[in-house]
Amino acid sequence: MQALRETQLTFDPPAERYGGKVRDVYRRGDRLLMVASDRISSFDHVLPRAIPHKGQILNQIAAHFLEATRDICPNWLEANPDPNVATGKACTPIPIEMVIRGFLVGHAWREYQTGRRTLCGVPLPDGLREADAFAEPIITPATKAEEGHDEDISREEILSRGIVSERVYAQLEDYTRRLFSRGTAMAAARGLLLVDTKYEFGLLDGEVYLIDEIHTPDSSRYFYAEGYAERQQQGAHQKQLSKEFVREWLMDHDFRGLEGQIMPEMPDDFVASVTQRYTELYERITGKSFVPADTTDIVARIQANLAGTEWTPVTP
Repeated sequence: MQALRETQLTFDPPAERYGGKVRDVYRRGDRLLMVASDRISSFDHVLPRAIPHKGQILNQIAAHFLEATRDICPNWLEANPDPNVATGKACTPIPIEMVIRGFLVGHAWREYQTGRRTLCGVPLPDGLREADAFAEPIITPATKAEEGHDEDISREEILSRGIVSERVYAQLEDYTRRLFSRGTAMAAARGLLLVDTKYEFGLLDGEVYLIDEIHTPDSSRYFYAEGYAERQQQGAHQKQLSKEFVREWLMDHDFRGLEGQIMPEMPDDFVASVTQRYTELYERITGKSFVPADTTDIVARIQANLAGTEWTPVTP
């Protein structure tokens, strides 16, 4: 299987290109095209090897949930002309990730272990164990860094820095809680617990829009609901579908994204296992069978599928 590392598409009229950690983004005026590559990132670093079919899976999961939440808030997506491509409205991104957590895991757990009892201005009670559920979901925003690590930030800091107005931030919090509630219900119907996730928003004509992806394994964690209580009672690790196992593999190989650390090379069998885990999550969360697209020449396939659209590429 071939993997899509990056694209360098050209258009007439030309489009501005921006390469994110995972997506290649093309913008022309008020129009946007996103290519979900097969790159994978962890600890805010892009890993050396790409994961076959990962981009298609992320793109199609995101489309599934964006369509299922249009009644909650407007979003940027208009079409998916290729399994790895999404097109829609170009919004002005708000430089905040709205992270919402239903359970104490990942970054929050690592902070809790150090003795911290406040995260992004939210107080945390004593006596919690890893993977315990919060009494109610907590919102722990992070700054959206163009390079390097995102940083935790509180509601008060967001407002004092003037990143957004109080009115806009109240809208972000409202959308975040409602989207998480919908995602939780959809996960429960599939035998999963939506553990935590992040949402990104933008502004278009003064209105807040949901942008980027939602409820994918790159932006979310899921536990299997069956056996959760028993595992928690026994102090056992929770069975989960997320990207956390990639982080754990990196940590087992002495990499946490810190200065001076050398990123390990992923062997073929581990790369194949990542594809398998992403495929499993796609099928579990959507209830659909995954149909892998032809990967013989992914860029040529994308160009062919874009032909005749407003994003017809200029081929050499």
